[in-house]
Amino acid sequence: MRLSRYFMPILKENPKEAEIVSHRLMLRAGMIRQQSQGIYSWLPLGKRVLDKVNNIIRDEQNRAGAIELSMPTLQSAELWQESGRYDAYGKEMLRIKDRQDRPMLYGPTNEEMVTDIFRSYVKSYKSLPLNLYHIQLKFRDEIRPRFGTMRSREFMMKDAYSFDLTKEDAVHSYNKMFAAYLRTFDRLGLRAIPMRADTGPIGGNHSHEFIILADTGESEVFSHRDFVNFDIPAADIDFDDVAGMQAIFDKWTSVYAATSEMHDEAAFDAIPESDRLSARGIEVGHIFYFGTKYSEPMGAKVQGPDGKEHVVHMGSYGIGPTRLVPAIIEASHDENGIIWPASVAPFDAVVINMKAGDAACDAACEKIYAALSNAGKDVLYDDTDDRAGTKFATADLIGVPVQIIAGPRAVASGEVEVKDRTTGARETMTIDAAINKLLG
Repeated sequence: MRLSRYFMPILKENPKEAEIVSHRLMLRAGMIRQQSQGIYSWLPLGKRVLDKVNNIIRDEQNRAGAIELSMPTLQSAELWQESGRYDAYGKEMLRIKDRQDRPMLYGPTNEEMVTDIFRSYVKSYKSLPLNLYHIQLKFRDEIRPRFGTMRSREFMMKDAYSFDLTKEDAVHSYNKMFAAYLRTFDRLGLRAIPMRADTGPIGGNHSHEFIILADTGESEVFSHRDFVNFDIPAADIDFDDVAGMQAIFDKWTSVYAATSEMHDEAAFDAIPESDRLSARGIEVGHIFYFGTKYSEPMGAKVQGPDGKEHVVHMGSYGIGPTRLVPAIIEASHDENGIIWPASVAPFDAVVINMKAGDAACDAACEKIYAALSNAGKDVLYDDTDDRAGTKFATADLIGVPVQIIAGPRAVASGEVEVKDRTTGARETMTIDAAINKLLG
């Protein structure tokens, strides 16, 4: 992508409305634009990152055996009346009526709709277990949307829903998602700590929030320092191995971790002081087993191996991609801008032409740009006539992992400078070596 032809509206000044680092950098880098309170457009640079985040989420959901579908954003109120949630949900739900005066709503979540889909087609235990997910825009009329897309009214959610014959089977489905979430966040360059969350009237130990540590996090969290060194489940993990999944869950819940709402001061104080970790955190995912809360009132039953009808056990599993993007920035930035993990960076590299219009610089940049693009790399080519300082500032701001800098003096010697955005390290090498480095 040539920067001279790309739509990336960079802001030089910090926006006054931005209270936290991620909001400020996303606006300055031209990733998002606010359209109304808590509602944002994702501009090209931001959408590239969001798409990569979604692809990783999708990959790990598929790996764990979840099946993707797509459900509508507008839902009939009748389904929510069946479950008993329509009147109980509160003002966060946007309630509307169509031209036939039928009550509708802009979905804040999809338990009722996915349960209706399940009960319409699944009649036997032989079709279980089943986990259905989608990645979809949702709306919750937050009383105080803030921090950009970290807490917005319209947001994107990956929500998955599992269906099982028994509670024991449902726990295995829960453990599979638990492991999939650990892998997902690790691939996004994040160390997420699963923290026990309130299960409400259902009780039990099967509700966890996944928290990443960041100085600007909304909540205070407390955990054992061992989490930093726990191994992430491998890519070839067997999700059908019940004992293996339980072992992962047991390992990652074996030491103390709690948000301020669930914090037990005495239990935390019992940890050796050198092993205590107290910090700010950002919730990036939530998984929840809720048994028959929706399947029972909505009649979601299957015939069991005993020939009798059984109400299925369900769980839900959420990740907010539009929340994850700013969370990654909160965890990875410096005074110059964003530092993207390579897995979600909008571009793999940026080629900076220090003297656009100079024949030698143009030729060197075109060679690098063509070689990397033809090899399938996402490359941004800064071919603008901006000053060098502006080019460097832009490259640092948008956080592309590798900068390839072509100036007249270096190019005359057949060389370019390669800068690592994360470390700031610079290395001079031949043009071919720079190409091979990116392709290696």
